[in-house]
Amino acid sequence: MIRQFELVERVKSYDPGADEDALNRAYVYAMKAHGTQTRASGDPYFSHPIEVAGILTDLKLDDSSIITALLHDVVEDTDASLEDLEAHFGGEIARLVDGVTKLGRLELQSEETKHAENFRKLLVAMSEDIRVLLVKLADRLHNMQTLHFIGSDEKRRRIARETMDIYAPLAERIGMHGFKDQLEDLAFAELNKDGRESVLARLDFLRGQGQDLSGRIIEELRSTLTSEGIKAAVSGRMKTPYSVWRKMQRKNITFEQLSDIMAFRIVVDTPGECYHALGLLHSRYPVVPGRFKDYISIPKPNGYSSLHTTIIGPERHRIEVQIRTHDMHEIAEYGVAAHWQYKQYKQTHPQVEGRQYRWMRELLDILEHADNPEEFLEHTKLEMFQDQVFCFTPKGAVIALPRGATPVDFAYAVHSEVGDTCVGAKVNGRMVQLRAPLQNGDQVEIITSRAQTPSPDWEQFVVSGKAKARIRRFVRLKQLEQYTELGRQILQKAFRQEGYEFSEKGLETVLKRFRCDSVMDLCAAVGQGHLTGREVVVAVFPGAKAETAPTKVVPIARARARQGKSKETSVPIKGLIPGMAVHYAHCCHPLPGDRIVGIVTTGKGVTVHTIDCDTLESFQATPERWVDLAWDVEDSQEQRTGRLHVIVANEPGSLGGLSTIIGKNSGNISNLKITNRSTDFFEMIIDVEVTSVKHLTNIIAALRAMPVITSVERARG
Repeated sequence: MIRQFELVERVKSYDPGADEDALNRAYVYAMKAHGTQTRASGDPYFSHPIEVAGILTDLKLDDSSIITALLHDVVEDTDASLEDLEAHFGGEIARLVDGVTKLGRLELQSEETKHAENFRKLLVAMSEDIRVLLVKLADRLHNMQTLHFIGSDEKRRRIARETMDIYAPLAERIGMHGFKDQLEDLAFAELNKDGRESVLARLDFLRGQGQDLSGRIIEELRSTLTSEGIKAAVSGRMKTPYSVWRKMQRKNITFEQLSDIMAFRIVVDTPGECYHALGLLHSRYPVVPGRFKDYISIPKPNGYSSLHTTIIGPERHRIEVQIRTHDMHEIAEYGVAAHWQYKQYKQTHPQVEGRQYRWMRELLDILEHADNPEEFLEHTKLEMFQDQVFCFTPKGAVIALPRGATPVDFAYAVHSEVGDTCVGAKVNGRMVQLRAPLQNGDQVEIITSRAQTPSPDWEQFVVSGKAKARIRRFVRLKQLEQYTELGRQILQKAFRQEGYEFSEKGLETVLKRFRCDSVMDLCAAVGQGHLTGREVVVAVFPGAKAETAPTKVVPIARARARQGKSKETSVPIKGLIPGMAVHYAHCCHPLPGDRIVGIVTTGKGVTVHTIDCDTLESFQATPERWVDLAWDVEDSQEQRTGRLHVIVANEPGSLGGLSTIIGKNSGNISNLKITNRSTDFFEMIIDVEVTSVKHLTNIIAALRAMPVITSVERARG
């Protein structure tokens, strides 16, 4: 354990102006506050905050960060309060400690919810001052170093998984690769002990076999650079066990197939010498294609800058080489901690600060739009993917995205409104589908329309947390709006059937009975199927006659345009988006022009069936779930699915002719399944996108006129 005078001397060695008195007072305060408390290892508890402070002195952090490390657990684990800290050490220290302190006992919440809530608080705090995250990472590093003292296997694995999923990626995001490597390796040792020991054994063997080899490679690289007047520090190091194991898993290869287990680093004085050294190596040794990355021209979002290349180097060995300046190397190792004068650095390098902390603002945006802590945690894990692609806007700005990202992810990364109104995209000047994966170096132009809204289907292919959070939020709000509108229509119909006038004032009188906060909530509950219109009418007018179950349920709703049915007898489904409050049954595929009926499913709204659908027989005993519906979409051009059963001759060109006829009649085949085949005939089910029954009937008539088609009927089921 670091003694008091040793800690002060460490800080004064790199920051002569540090507040020595405050450091001494914080050391003594922490020791007295924790008193006789002990850790799982049996050591005095105050040894933990002192070790955390020692880790931060290695990073040369300012005295406020060191004091925060000493005090970071006193509020949570002792009788001390934030007010006490503010009185003794000032408002800045109290604020930093509050940011680092984990949330206290959260009653009636799961472990996952506690973790998610803790992370939400940490994110908000670190968005105000990045030093909160630096102290938290040092705290987590020391906890991981002593993890083996915890007796519970389940608790150790939970902490290790939390470290791997959240804290290691956070360290990577702020450029602290040394912290990231240590956190990953410690977590890996707990989560996959056998895997780590296997990789370590192979690395140790390789290190013993290749010790002389690596020395010869370093010497030849240094000699090559010196011959051209380039003064450089050349070193080599093995990759960490976890990075080796992860690469083996990702590429599905064996240890023996890895070719870049050892990386060599060249550190020079200026960026110009970086490119000079690169040109020299490329002219002297064969280059491995596709393995060059220029992070000096396009730095990573965390500020990392370097040149990466892979060559067939000295003695014909394939090696990875990183070339950077001394300043770049310091940032690569310590990230934001390389600038312990945080505030001064932010003021003098605003462009770097903006680039480095853009990801944090994106996480805050996710925090704003997530529905619950667990969803926020899920989206955050997505947002912190380490494998990235770098794409350009038409003006040359760089956008970093997770690997596998699509133009929709790119649009949301540019701005939330651009994502919401995205209708198309050009990649390198060519139109592409919105689900097309982007590649490194792509130039992406997003086409927008004010009439566009996010599609629920987008969630199936976007990969960034920000995009998923925005799309889910839109779907939630739109779904609530649809449930509310549907419920209002059901209530209006229920009131009319009983001879009463629909009134929101009447609904307000029964809100408490149904535990709703507003009329909108009550309508939404009816639309979702949690309440029936009849229940609400009886609550508002207790004198309404009791409903008797009919002997035969036939709630037929005729298509309004064809039957001229009165608005008094059915609920119109105009404007209700399929897949939200209204779902079209896959057993009968109803189309505008069909007679339809709705079945209310609790929590899912209404499912629309044709009146002759066989599935309706299973709902005969629950008449309260039936809703009369009308299309009210006379001129709609919205595409819906109609299903056909077709028997076609097994002749050359028959399938081509069938698809041509459907296309000429403005239909679009969305699915085709061959259910039976013989020497002479194919029997198949075809899903065709059409606008109405009339449209489908025209296609059927055109198909029946083809000589190769034996039979075509509208399919049921």
